[in-house]
Amino acid sequence: MLVCAILVLDSCKKGGDDSVVPKPDPNPPTTGTSLNFPKKEMRAVWISTAWGLDWPNGAYGGTQQKQAYVAMLDKFKALKVNAVFFQVKAMGDAFYNSPYEPWAVSITGTRGKDPGYDVLKFLIEEAHNRGIEFHAWMNPYRIATRAGSSSSYPALHSSIKSDWVVSHEKIQIYNPAVPEVRTRLADIIKDLIAKYDVDGVHFDDYFYPDPASAGQMVADQVDYEKYGQDYTTIAAFRRGNVDKAIQMIHDAIVASKPSVVFSVSPAASKDYNYNTLYADIAKWCQQGWLDLLIPQLYQEVGNSANDYQMNLAIWGQHNYSAALVIGHAIYKFGDPAQGAAFQSVVELDKQFSLSKKNKKAVGSVLYSAKSVMDNKIGITDKLATLYQHPAVMPFMGRSTLPVPAAVGNLKVSGDKLTWAKSEGMKAVVYYFPQPTAEGLVLAVTDAGELAISQKGYYCVSFINKDNKEGKVSDPIQF
Repeated sequence: MLVCAILVLDSCKKGGDDSVVPKPDPNPPTTGTSLNFPKKEMRAVWISTAWGLDWPNGAYGGTQQKQAYVAMLDKFKALKVNAVFFQVKAMGDAFYNSPYEPWAVSITGTRGKDPGYDVLKFLIEEAHNRGIEFHAWMNPYRIATRAGSSSSYPALHSSIKSDWVVSHEKIQIYNPAVPEVRTRLADIIKDLIAKYDVDGVHFDDYFYPDPASAGQMVADQVDYEKYGQDYTTIAAFRRGNVDKAIQMIHDAIVASKPSVVFSVSPAASKDYNYNTLYADIAKWCQQGWLDLLIPQLYQEVGNSANDYQMNLAIWGQHNYSAALVIGHAIYKFGDPAQGAAFQSVVELDKQFSLSKKNKKAVGSVLYSAKSVMDNKIGITDKLATLYQHPAVMPFMGRSTLPVPAAVGNLKVSGDKLTWAKSEGMKAVVYYFPQPTAEGLVLAVTDAGELAISQKGYYCVSFINKDNKEGKVSDPIQF
């Protein structure tokens, strides 16, 4: 698909203003008072299943798998994490019974083998039971990898046509140039969101392969000649192929289950995505095809080639209507091979501080679950201080529910703050030591009361399942 030659790359073409789909501000000013409310935040963890990295990590029995997953979720809940991005499709496979792809090998050790329980249903329910969102992470194109041409790729699923697939030296992928592949990807996602109560669909940064890691590439000149009549360069053709897939998937989600959030986590460098992976991320954001953008800013502040602060600023200028949440390389902390910056938790402090100051950024996603559990050099302990108080999840998608009503009957009774509960709503409790001080979130709860002990001012609002927040109450003093 990629030609091993120097390519002339065309410039990014943007649609006119009338093509931009307006999206909600993920961190809108909280109405109802003049108090200084805390920023809304997504706090999430990526759970990788490729090669069983984070889960199930070699555990092939259902009981062991469930115990390991529950232990992770309990840890995340204690850290006040409010979402997980779980890899349900890593290698042209699935963590659920799919008509399109086989059961993932990492579940049982055998590709295509039914594990005997509804894995994805269990994963989602356990997350939701803890108030944690579940975003289904998929690799759209990758089917398999191998060390080199001396090894064979696994047999294709019976529903996959061989002419939909390109087998490079080290990676086998769905061919992005083939129109039927785009339909296939949309069908996979429609099947998933029809069967399961996922909060989002998430793609990582694998689109066209990077020649630096894919080995000998299969040229796509024939594809260009067959399908590329509307493009002046092969580079533009490749970007157009991925554009069409992203737009089709966005449209499929909106048409079938519009509350589902669609997100992508590009590599740190905007230009690398555009020139090497043929992913025009800025265009996708501008056109309104993405609800959430999570750049993987895995390099340290001051990195000479890929500075964290510079990339944060660039993505903050090109996320357009998509919410911006930052991906952090927790796996690097405590690894001597990663350089001096990652041998101290100070680096994470710097990164979080810069993100907090950035008006666009509304949270963090941590890669990956195993590293959060391992707590090398106390990095998870540091997260506990950075996430000291709960956070309100930003509203990122398309609400299908009414805006919550204002809180009623708010009062202080002894050492309790009480209010009238609202069916299907969670209450957000804000605290302000002084009217002029920045507030904090005390709780996001299903209850109708909260024990309080600190003198100051309290406000309460309701938030619905789509993370749409209603009017915040007037402050009540304690």
